[in-house]
Amino acid sequence: MAERPEDLNLPNAVVTRIIKDAIPDGVNVSKEARLAISKAASVFVLYATSCSNNYAMKAKRKTINANDVISAMEEMEFDQFEDPLKHCLEAYRNEQKNKKEANEKKKKEKEVEVQTVEDVMEEEEDDEDNDGDNEKDEDFVAEEDEDDDEEEDEEGGDVESVGLGSVANDNASVSGSATGSVVEISDDDG
Repeated sequence: MAERPEDLNLPNAVVTRIIKDAIPDGVNVSKEARLAISKAASVFVLYATSCSNNYAMKAKRKTINANDVISAMEEMEFDQFEDPLKHCLEAYRNEQKNKKEANEKKKKEKEVEVQTVEDVMEEEEDDEDNDGDNEKDEDFVAEEDEDDDEEEDEEGGDVESVGLGSVANDNASVSGSATGSVVEISDDDG
């Protein structure tokens, strides 16, 4: 609860802005009138809160809700405020519903975007792995073919290419890179 009665007053700037919005241009309001309107608004808010709290307590709740405030307006004999309050409440709820839907939509779009980016990154990694291997393999096979032709011409023997994990005979010499090996099999016995 407030320690001083002045703590219960509404801010003067807010009250002044509401007054200026409610009256036509060119109409001035004295400082004393603004103070009186501010005090009256504070009393109205406190009274409406007290009546609304009574409805909440009857329903065995500690929280005042919008229906409690609308019921309090009837009790306070401010029936003319009921319809505008109901319309404002409906507009507020629709606005909150739209914001919630928009946030959920943004969240789903962001999740889809993140998933798409992850998929693209995985595909790029796979492509890099595959492309690098394929290029090395193709270069290696091309080198093998050239080496085969040259060695056949020079030595008159055959050169056999064996991949990793292949078995070669005792007269084989191995050369190559991490992606594969070239094995030469010679007909020499020593």
